[in-house]
Amino acid sequence: MEQKPEPIPHLTRAATAFAALGAEARLSILRRLVRAGSEGLPIGVLGEDVGITGSVLTHHVKQLVSAGLVEQRRHGRRILCSVVITEVEALSSFLIAECCADLGARPHERHRTHG
Repeated sequence: MEQKPEPIPHLTRAATAFAALGAEARLSILRRLVRAGSEGLPIGVLGEDVGITGSVLTHHVKQLVSAGLVEQRRHGRRILCSVVITEVEALSSFLIAECCADLGARPHERHRTHG
C-alpha cells in the first residue's frame, strides 16, 4: 500500500508538539494538567505538584504554550494553566491514524486489529 506524504503543516505541528514533550519536566506538567481537566491549575499549584518552581517552571510552561498544548489565562491575580485537550487528542490521532495500514486493514478496522 502506497503511503501518501502527510501535509507539511501537520508534520510540523506534530514535530513541534513532540519536541516540547521531549523533556521529562514538560511531560510531567502536561500529564498533571490533563488530570486537572479544563479548569486547569494555578501555576503555583502546578509547580508544587510537579516539583518545579520559579523561572524553570515558567520556561517549561512557555514551551508547552508555544507548542499549542497548554494555555494560560489570568483569573484575578492568579495565572491559570490548562491543557488544550483538542491538541493533545489531535497529536494522539496523528500517531494512531496509520495504525496497521501496512497490514491492509481499513481505517475502521485498524484499532481492532491490535486492540
